[in-house]
Amino acid sequence: MQNLDLSPFYRSTVGFDRFFSLLDDHSPQEANAFPPYNIERTGDDTYRITMAVAGFSSDDIVIETKENSISVKGGKSTSGTEQKREFLHRGIAERSFERRFQLADHVEVRGADLENGLLHIDLTRELPESKRPRKIAIGSTSSNETKTIENEAKN
Repeated sequence: MQNLDLSPFYRSTVGFDRFFSLLDDHSPQEANAFPPYNIERTGDDTYRITMAVAGFSSDDIVIETKENSISVKGGKSTSGTEQKREFLHRGIAERSFERRFQLADHVEVRGADLENGLLHIDLTRELPESKRPRKIAIGSTSSNETKTIENEAKN
């Protein structure tokens, strides 16, 4: 029997409540694992995607949302001073990248920050009032009242 590795599903989605829609909507991730990232739940309806983008500035990164997906693209501009640098060892990857994440319904991007080489993207799930759970009051009739089901036969 083969074991299914579902970890790619968990790594590239945020806020999904329905597992089967996740299976239908998921496209295979590319083999490239750059840049590394974390997805964390910061509250009941808040999430954060953190990507390690050392060497990139905020001008080098573009974040776009479209329908139920978010795309993060990064690319270094090649200026004349960077082309003249000679590396003895190059361990910091500054190659271009594109990473896509599928978002669940009603998940919206609230903001993004770049701090100490980490890109933080904050997400919030806001359900419309019609989709939120609500309490239904249970009514009771008093036992003193009698209801007439049928009229009494007239003499």
